[in-house]
Amino acid sequence: MTAKNSKVALITGGARGIGRAIVERYLKEGMSVITCGRNNRPDDLDAAVDWYSTDVANPEAVEGLRDAIISKHGSLHVLVNNAGIQIEKTVVDSTDEDWDLLMGVNAKGVFYCCRTFIPLMVQSEGGSIINIGSISGRAADPEMALYNASKAFVHGLTRSIAVDHGKQGIRCNAICPGWIMTDMVDAAFELADDREAAQKDALARHYIGRFGEPSDIANMAYWLASDDAAYTTGQMFTIDGGLTAASPVNPALF
Repeated sequence: MTAKNSKVALITGGARGIGRAIVERYLKEGMSVITCGRNNRPDDLDAAVDWYSTDVANPEAVEGLRDAIISKHGSLHVLVNNAGIQIEKTVVDSTDEDWDLLMGVNAKGVFYCCRTFIPLMVQSEGGSIINIGSISGRAADPEMALYNASKAFVHGLTRSIAVDHGKQGIRCNAICPGWIMTDMVDAAFELADDREAAQKDALARHYIGRFGEPSDIANMAYWLASDDAAYTTGQMFTIDGGLTAASPVNPALF
């Protein structure tokens, strides 16, 4: 671990995947790290990390989390809104329950956390909010209507926070991952009639020659949290191995 970093960071949805990678990177850099999830503390989570069982879709639960952070740390400098879920349906197939569940976590959860923690971050002399968006918020993935819409919301909220709260010392940016090897990506591949062919086709569209890893996103999340990014706000950073840089022609055909 590096020398002690004075920053206090909260990462929502830190039990696994991208969230866990960010937790581990921040811990490695010496930050005081807090994370949360809807279930119990993971057995393999580093003992140095503070865990709170919290549903970010519940505003009272988010306020309780804020109170716990104030009680123990007194301040917050970095907020990573990573918690999110995925439902693989079209608009026509989506139910009211699907809407409430997905938008509750992916949209309301980000809104509640930003609304609740911005005042604390202002009291802490400013800080960095990092929202985990998606390339799906810019170009729609098939049969992912609510997920696509929720990530577009995250991108819009990111810009609004940057504009409205920049003078209070708050920077707000979003990371837009592409195909990062997590449980969510596995679920997306399961939708294909031929999983192996779908993976091969998807890989051919990644010009860096591989799918992303959670650590790729954690690296960007650390930079955005650091003082090196002090002049960076209101931006959407696409981390996708070149997937969205090219025309939609399948390179495997040539």
